[in-house]
Amino acid sequence: MIKQNEKISDLIIDSQYYGSINYYKILNQFSNIEIEQYETYQKMSFRNRCMVAGSNGVVGLSVPLEKGRGQRELMKDVRISYTDNWQVQHWRTIESCYSRAPFFEFYREGVWQLLQQKDTYLLDLNLTTLTWLKKVLKMPGDISLTGSYRKTYPEDVTDRRNTLFPKNYQQADTGPRYTQVFEDRIGFQPNLCILDLLFCCGPQTRGMLQTTF
Repeated sequence: MIKQNEKISDLIIDSQYYGSINYYKILNQFSNIEIEQYETYQKMSFRNRCMVAGSNGVVGLSVPLEKGRGQRELMKDVRISYTDNWQVQHWRTIESCYSRAPFFEFYREGVWQLLQQKDTYLLDLNLTTLTWLKKVLKMPGDISLTGSYRKTYPEDVTDRRNTLFPKNYQQADTGPRYTQVFEDRIGFQPNLCILDLLFCCGPQTRGMLQTTF
């Protein structure tokens, strides 16, 4: 809820599956957040992928899609494939990576329940996870979906679409430092999926996301 006389700031950003830490740092800066749903789906992005840290290094978790990742559907029309039981794979990987994390037991049920849902569309899955994380992190912004596609926006709207990709997400290390589960083996891994920070830092996550860039 925005208080009277408080500045309202607007953000447009792409939809991500358990977005990265920097993605959530961006979201935390704004009071009005619009998720782009009318863009053409882009492969090799975080729209259906997230990064977690295991004992042997960073692991990518991908949500399989009907028509494959090379499809040219609008983001709002991209359908999830359930040919393979990918939810079980994702959960087993998450559990393997974070069962020793200090706050895993506190949040595990919420993540497990999210993986049990069988959303038809990728956008719905991403919005479900975002809504849960918004509640857990007590994020202040209002979230809505775009009503149409616009290539550019006015100067008073911050456009952060297509700025965080698997190919560059660790190049700009502006995220918080904290103790990770396998840091002694693989070193500190910046800007992983938000679940890494949440499982490792619990309630402190909110404050850590409020640090400036």
